[in-house]
Amino acid sequence: MSKPPQAQDAAAIPRHIAVIMDGNGRWAKKRGLPRMFGHREGVKSLEEVLRACDSIGVRWLTVYAFSTENWSRPEDEVQGIMGLFCDTLDRKRPDFMKENVRLKVLGSRAGLPQKVLARIEENEAALSGNTGITLCIAFNYGSRRELLEAAARCAASGKAPATEEEFSSLLWTCGIPDPELLIRTSGEQRLSNFLLWQCAYSEFYFTETLWPDFRREQLLEAVRCYQARVRRFGGL
Repeated sequence: MSKPPQAQDAAAIPRHIAVIMDGNGRWAKKRGLPRMFGHREGVKSLEEVLRACDSIGVRWLTVYAFSTENWSRPEDEVQGIMGLFCDTLDRKRPDFMKENVRLKVLGSRAGLPQKVLARIEENEAALSGNTGITLCIAFNYGSRRELLEAAARCAASGKAPATEEEFSSLLWTCGIPDPELLIRTSGEQRLSNFLLWQCAYSEFYFTETLWPDFRREQLLEAVRCYQARVRRFGGL
């Protein structure tokens, strides 16, 4: 069995990769399965991609797991995602401890079921002392809500931020560097209300691969594509 391809330039590995994990439902539909089968298979992709990121030196991985708009999905799917989220956090905690993974959950805590809030707080606290890669899960996340809440805090304080850094400190991603690379699977090419402020200068990588089929090899290909680009940040 041949070895998977390696990222080409260790010095040009992005510190922070963000992923819109799209295509779980379509993956299941293609196989005549309920949508939840796709979400469960997508968890396997996340586990492998997290390990791959850690192995090549990525320090932050942020994944879009549940948006503020996803509440409009069928009730059984929403409840299934909530249960899968809680079960995955609990199941993976021993592995995350062993692998030195830190966990941060980004998004609004308002409106989440108490069971979900308890799992988030318990697992974040248990893994807070770890110093390896940080897995950021955007759950009940919407970038426009994030920006509105930051603006409201500015208004309440009576003091406008003087710098971009000061405003960034009011966001749910406070303390996390902006992503250098944003990956979206399944062929869609839009941000879908994800990290609108933070991705101002991110490199975008779109792939037709559905998220449950996106594994280490596909992650490394995205990184190689990123490494081939020239980031000018508005300059020449």
